[in-house]
Amino acid sequence: MTRLRIRGALAGAALLVLAACGGSAPEADTASTAGKAPATQTAMASDGATMTVYKTPTCGCCKAWVDHVKAAGFRVDVRDMENPQVAAVKAEHGVPGDLHSCHTALVGGYVVEGHVPAPVIRKLLAERPKVQGIAVPGMPMGSPGMEGPYSENYDVLAFTRDGQTRVYSKH
Repeated sequence: MTRLRIRGALAGAALLVLAACGGSAPEADTASTAGKAPATQTAMASDGATMTVYKTPTCGCCKAWVDHVKAAGFRVDVRDMENPQVAAVKAEHGVPGDLHSCHTALVGGYVVEGHVPAPVIRKLLAERPKVQGIAVPGMPMGSPGMEGPYSENYDVLAFTRDGQTRVYSKH
């Protein structure tokens, strides 16, 4: 399969992921987040970095991932919003379409897309590479928030604003 066909398949899968994570969800009370512009969080707290997570209100795997990063010491500001708003955050922060997952986080000047393990986020913040962010495309089984009866191998990809990607970490 060519790289272009793989990217197309991944982009289609990303749309399915977004739909599965709340595309048909009932209206949620978004008064607490309405009108708030996404802001990259760069402050480091004594008990961990503060991150802002954008997700749909009904996505269980997103909630499980938030619990994972909280357990790792990150302070988290969750912004529940509908899918079009989450997609707008991804676009605003340069997440390539083929890397989309169900939630997007901002921390330390970086974008963290999808089910990235907390230790990899810590590594990113310590190393400070010249990238826009890191991503785990889709929803691979065994990644944080996607625990289940089996695990699959997956890569954490680093990406630049112009869409270049490279493997940052293997799992």
